[in-house]
Amino acid sequence: MFLSCVLLAIRCLTSFNAMKYLNQTEAINVDQELFNEYKFSVDQLMELAGLSCSHAIAKCFAANEHKRVLVCCGPGNNGGDGLVCARHLSLMGYLPKVYYPKPTPNSLYENLTHQCKAMNIEFLETCPPSELLNKSYDLIVDALFGFSFKPPVREAFVPIIKALQETRLPIASIDIPSGWHVENGKNDECCFEPSLLISLTAPKLCAKLYKGPHHYLGGRFVPPALKEKYQLDLPEYPGTETCVKL
Repeated sequence: MFLSCVLLAIRCLTSFNAMKYLNQTEAINVDQELFNEYKFSVDQLMELAGLSCSHAIAKCFAANEHKRVLVCCGPGNNGGDGLVCARHLSLMGYLPKVYYPKPTPNSLYENLTHQCKAMNIEFLETCPPSELLNKSYDLIVDALFGFSFKPPVREAFVPIIKALQETRLPIASIDIPSGWHVENGKNDECCFEPSLLISLTAPKLCAKLYKGPHHYLGGRFVPPALKEKYQLDLPEYPGTETCVKL
C-alpha cells in the first residue's frame, strides 16, 4: 500500500514537472481552437471555467470561515468567469457580492448579470476602500483582467487595483493575477500576490513566478487531440473533480 502511494506521488510529480506553461500567443491560439475547431461556445467554456473556480475556492477557503466574498469582474472573458463563479459560490453557502465597474453591453454578459441578480447577489455601485473591504469581507475573487491585458490600467479599474494591493484579505485570482504580464509576471502598476491562483485550461508562463500558497488548475474540458497538439501534459483530474491542485 505504501509503495503504491509513493509510485502515485512520483507519477503526479513527474506530470506536474512536464506540464506546459503557455505563452500569450499559445494561450490565444488554444482558445481560438476551442471555439473554431472544437465548436465550444464562449458561454459554455465560461460556465465550466467559473464552476471549476468556485470549487477551487471552496477547497482553499471554506464557507464557514470565508463566507463574505467580493467578486471583482472586468469587462472581458475573465469577468464572465467571475460572474459564473459568483453564482456557484452562492449555491455553495457563500454570500458573494459583485463589483463590476464596466459591464459589457452584450447579451452574454447581460444574461450572466441577470442570473446573479435573480439569485439575490448584490452588485456594488462603487469600489469599497481598503479599510471597508477588510471589515466587510473575508475573501476577494479577482476576475478583472485575463491574459490579454495590456497596461496601463484604465481609470475605472484604478481604485479596485489599489484596493487589491492594500488589502489584508486573501485574494483568489482567476487564470492570472490581474495586471500581471501573461509571460513576465508582476509589473510596477499591479504588484499584489494572490493567496490562490486558479489557472484555466493550462497554466500561463507567469504562473511559474507565482509564490502564493495555493495553485489549482481548472476547466476540465480540453480535448485529447488539443492536449497532444500543444504538448500540454496536463495532470489527471482525480475522480469527478473539476479542478486539481498543482
